[in-house]
Amino acid sequence: MSQRKKISKTLYWIFTFRINVFFLALLFCLLLTQLTPYISECYGFETDKSFINKEDNWYKLQASYELGFLDILSHKIQFGSNGSVFDYVKEGGQEVLFPFSRITAEINMSKRHNLIFLIQPFDIRTKALLERDIVVNGIAFKKNTPIDLRYGFTYYRLSYLYDFWKADDRELGIGLSFQLRNATIDFASSDGTTLSSNRNVGPVPIFKFRFRYPFSNGLWIGGEMDGFYASGKYITGSSNDFEGAILDASLRTGFELTDYLDGFLNVRYIGGGAKGTEKNPSGPGDGFTDNWLKTMEISVGFYLR
Repeated sequence: MSQRKKISKTLYWIFTFRINVFFLALLFCLLLTQLTPYISECYGFETDKSFINKEDNWYKLQASYELGFLDILSHKIQFGSNGSVFDYVKEGGQEVLFPFSRITAEINMSKRHNLIFLIQPFDIRTKALLERDIVVNGIAFKKNTPIDLRYGFTYYRLSYLYDFWKADDRELGIGLSFQLRNATIDFASSDGTTLSSNRNVGPVPIFKFRFRYPFSNGLWIGGEMDGFYASGKYITGSSNDFEGAILDASLRTGFELTDYLDGFLNVRYIGGGAKGTEKNPSGPGDGFTDNWLKTMEISVGFYLR
């Protein structure tokens, strides 16, 4: 079996496994919606408004989960001022679809204030056979070398939103986010003899916007956007000229399954990158990075209240 077929088979197994898990969760939620009235009658408690909240609380909890696929539209990277510009899509095996998941937990306080915690896994691993000589952080990888590639950029985000729409079932929120990135970017020969690895954990301040508008038939539309752009050594706080940007934006349409459970279909764009040189690089390389990524995700998900 060829190397590409083995990779495709592995990715297919991972994607199929996660889809099966999702549909088991979907089946559980649907069964739960059907069994709730009987549970309420047997045990004598009300669950018609919320599954996890008391109606008279000054705060309300909500959780969401998404599962779908990710398509990398464009992804180019350069490590080192004399390094090669590497195209992950054309050269690095990122031309296929990858599993995508996302989880959030939030608390609404006094109907207008929202705190949201996001976990966004993003860890793409591929294999490729180099079609040319490349240099990464001053390390040479020769043509026809089998390489293992990892682009890990999982991030965690804490956001605050103030809802300017007074209606309980509608939202027009504006606020700020604090994002913590956990980056691991590896170029490794498959035989283990050559490795270039960049690792970084860092904070990112972001502006946030979110809206939701319901219709009388139970359907609703919504969207959200987290984004930031900075350029120049004074704005970014760097001693060298530096450019950085991130955009996480989505549109979704959903419907109310019960008073406490919504389902939705979501289309999302995640992109961004950075270009500049670190003042005191710890190695490998001279600290120069030019890294830009564009992706699109399609997912289905649930809100539980």
